[in-house]
Amino acid sequence: MSKPLPSIFVSHGSPMIALEPGEAGAFMQRLGPAIDAAFGRPKAIVSVSAHTAARVPVVLAAAKHSAVYDFGGFDPRLFTLRYDAPGDPALAAHILGLLQASGIAAQSVPEGGLDHGAWTALRYIYPQADIPVVPLAFVPSDSPARQFALGAALAPLAGEGVLVLGSGSITHNLRRVFGGGGLHPNRTQPEIPESAAFRMWFAGRAAERDWDALFAYRGQAPHAVDMHPTDEHLLPWYVAAGAGGRNDAPIRLHESATMGSLGMDAYAFGPAAKRLAEAMLETEPAPAH
Repeated sequence: MSKPLPSIFVSHGSPMIALEPGEAGAFMQRLGPAIDAAFGRPKAIVSVSAHTAARVPVVLAAAKHSAVYDFGGFDPRLFTLRYDAPGDPALAAHILGLLQASGIAAQSVPEGGLDHGAWTALRYIYPQADIPVVPLAFVPSDSPARQFALGAALAPLAGEGVLVLGSGSITHNLRRVFGGGGLHPNRTQPEIPESAAFRMWFAGRAAERDWDALFAYRGQAPHAVDMHPTDEHLLPWYVAAGAGGRNDAPIRLHESATMGSLGMDAYAFGPAAKRLAEAMLETEPAPAH
């Protein structure tokens, strides 16, 4: 691979995306082929998911990974789905070295496993599970600026054929989603204005490379605390953004919402983001006649 990769953030929303792909799942099904067409197949993937967190950044260095069912009460069919992917202990050691060289007190453990934020997305992006994955746990109490710095330490991976993939949700208030009771809300209900306003603000600040505003989103974005009562689903966005750097504006590759208040936007970061956006346009499905 001679072309540096962009880093990417996708929204998985909830575990049910594995059974109900919707617009975001359809986008992710086109994402893998677009990456391969524009840059060649990644040698490995660093997964930063909202559901793998620790007190310090931790690299999971197992030789093999499988799906972790870190949820309950959802459709039992979810527990039959698998994603068994190879790990890459050597790459894990390299990642640990990058983090520590940047002054980040990271650790490595020989354990493995892919939380549902990782495997639900990867099952769409690379369904063959034949690309090595190295999960990286982030610190959910760290600020967006510190998450960005964590990602910046990973920037050299782009030129080494390693894809940095963040997974979370651009808006994520499950109390609103499931407020009517039950775990199966209507996926087709219209997006609430608060979610739309937050997504629009975020996309606008990203397009302007207004990093100061983005880092301070909880005090500046409309309905920020409503859309993210806790912000672990947004923080992987900043890790992926840091891997892409400050110089290039993040590009929103996909925008949609489901269940009224789950924003499902996806972004690409870094100098190669524009190339990926162009490749995604070439994979757009033909309009129905």
